[in-house]
Amino acid sequence: MSMAAKGVEEQGGLAAGGWRGPVLVLLSAMAFSAAGLFTRLVEADVWTLLFWRGLFGGLFIAGYVVWRDGAAAVRALRRIGRPGLVAAGCSTAATICFINALRETTVADVLVINATAPFMTAAMAWAWTGARERRTTLLASGVALLGMVVTVVPALGSGRLLGDLLAFAMTALISAMMVVIRHHRDVCMLPAASLSAFLCALLAWPLAAPSAVSERDFLYLVLFGTVQFGLGLLLLTVGTRLVSATRSALIGAVETPLAPAIVWFALGEAPPLLTCLGGAIVLAAVAGDLLAPNDD
Repeated sequence: MSMAAKGVEEQGGLAAGGWRGPVLVLLSAMAFSAAGLFTRLVEADVWTLLFWRGLFGGLFIAGYVVWRDGAAAVRALRRIGRPGLVAAGCSTAATICFINALRETTVADVLVINATAPFMTAAMAWAWTGARERRTTLLASGVALLGMVVTVVPALGSGRLLGDLLAFAMTALISAMMVVIRHHRDVCMLPAASLSAFLCALLAWPLAAPSAVSERDFLYLVLFGTVQFGLGLLLLTVGTRLVSATRSALIGAVETPLAPAIVWFALGEAPPLLTCLGGAIVLAAVAGDLLAPNDD
């Protein structure tokens, strides 16, 4: 296999302090930030949305793996083992919780709950692997959490408990997935990511109405599955191998200011001033962590 075909995850190695991992996770956050827009644009029910999103996302990632590995793609799938199945299960459940949370509560609530991901991830990594996160990353995570709280202030008091619980479950599952991927970074987990997307589609299928979507919705679902879900999950899976799980969660917080900005740009819905302020705090926290020298 040529060096070009090895894919981005084999380039740059696992060198500490490298930029490849953070950039990949940042790009994944940019892709994921379009979720709120697509859930607004697609009129299909949530299970139909999950079916098509998972199917197209799985095909996108599987296509990349086959392009990269050729005949060795089946061997790559077998190599994921039990850790890959755990990561796939966490990703599948998190996806279902995430989409339903967006329908049951405000986007702001989902984002502020997701802001606990760096702390949850750090606790899981320490309890499971003994890994300790650097102080600057934990400090930046605290600043990012403050930014999330500022962002969510306009939506407080919505009383949508079910959606908030789903968002919390999603955050815990994604944190666990990132810890598994990072701990087993010697194994390429892209086949597991593809498997999780297909599994999501399979679980949603009995409750979905795939043939009932309009041509307009179908186009949005193709983009939702490939660009937002497939590409975002691919980049996150690759990037998390190269940086700590906690740092991946922190960089992923960039999704918070980007999500309302995309809706504003696409639909003309200007976010509240506090949302803009909170987003600026999150961006400053992530930038500060990326630029800070190692304190290990």
